[in-house]
Amino acid sequence: MFDTGEIEETSSDTEVAWLLKTAGQIAKIRRDLTDTTRADVITALEVVKSASAASQAVATADLHTSRRAERAAKGLPKRQWDTGIASEIGLARHDSPNKGGRHLGFARVLVDEMPHTLARLACGDLSEWRATIIVRDTFGLSREDRALVDRELCSDPATLMGKSDSQVSAIARAAVVRIDAEVLVRRASKAVGDRRVTSRPAPDTMAYLSALLPVKQAVCVHATLMRDSAAILGAGDERTKSQIMADLLVERVTGLSTATAVPVTVNAVLSDEALLGGSCEPAEVEGYGPVPTDLVIRWLHDDDAKNELRRLYANPETGALTAMESKSRGFPTGILRMTKFRDKVCRTPWCGAPVRHGDHTVSVAKGGKTAFDNSSGLCEACNYAKEADGWTTTPDKQQPGELHSYRITTPTGHHYRSTAPALPKPLPRHNIDIVDSWSVEEKLVKILWAA
Repeated sequence: MFDTGEIEETSSDTEVAWLLKTAGQIAKIRRDLTDTTRADVITALEVVKSASAASQAVATADLHTSRRAERAAKGLPKRQWDTGIASEIGLARHDSPNKGGRHLGFARVLVDEMPHTLARLACGDLSEWRATIIVRDTFGLSREDRALVDRELCSDPATLMGKSDSQVSAIARAAVVRIDAEVLVRRASKAVGDRRVTSRPAPDTMAYLSALLPVKQAVCVHATLMRDSAAILGAGDERTKSQIMADLLVERVTGLSTATAVPVTVNAVLSDEALLGGSCEPAEVEGYGPVPTDLVIRWLHDDDAKNELRRLYANPETGALTAMESKSRGFPTGILRMTKFRDKVCRTPWCGAPVRHGDHTVSVAKGGKTAFDNSSGLCEACNYAKEADGWTTTPDKQQPGELHSYRITTPTGHHYRSTAPALPKPLPRHNIDIVDSWSVEEKLVKILWAA
């Protein structure tokens, strides 16, 4: 059994037992070695990592082939043959469904189209990332042309020996140009359609806002911000050039005169004890994660912000969300919002994507009720994956106040438990220190509207 805290059952095949035993032995390599031996150990472990990646790719491609054949034999429509396989691989690798799809695509190309690259990976001449670069930079070539690049780059181990990541990429792209230059033109045209803007959490309550744009537009945006920030800086502004550029970006995107007055709802969940000053437990910002409670209180004092309260009721021992105010002042109501507050991100283990769908843990078709205790917040990919052939979700028997949990079973029979995270635990009523006979509500109002 894997000691992950999530997987409950795994295969008992000899290969799995041998791999786990080997992993345990590798983790216990002696430390009283000479520096020469330590360098050799580092190199040997790099070979082991590459060989493991090659074997993982073969197992991934074989699982995909087997699953498709199984579904074809059942007479399922062809459009359903691939459903959920990427998610299954993601779970097996303790990764998100999105990364599971990338692992699957990489494995299929290596096994089916690039045997020389796979061989170089298996013997440790090529790292997994450099093999990924070759697969990525040959995207769009026909199977036959990809085989030509595979042979040119990887049939002789000396070809890429000592080459850096950027050199491997340059050699691969040069080979593609020689064989079919139109591929790069087609990829460039398609890439324009992939333009997008994304955000992800950064340390210290910051976030990264990224834009994937055609190079001409990206350079133009950056040059404009550089030019205008230099003019503002030259006029005596006390901010740094980078700070001015960031503020200009927000102001111009939102159309507001200041970067702090953006009219967007930010949901923050914190316990009453933390809000009243008796706890250092962090608050939770929807779509971001934990932030210091002091920062949220500072937001509440922001004169440019409109602050409203919605009371959530959680079990004081476990932090399980049990109820929510029926009336929302300025916010939409419904089970989905309560589910999002409870789950924070997609409930599939290792996924971490934003919640997009409110899903029935037990489907309506199987008698599941549209109720909070039968809901789970999932991303779009995971919601579709669980509808694939062979996938089931089984709710755990819950005692009052326990964290919501259920079990996911994949077509291979592996089980993964999904448990909702605890909310900031509320302050028990008998421990509330009421100052000057204020009620809790009066104290909250005082914090919100203090000068």
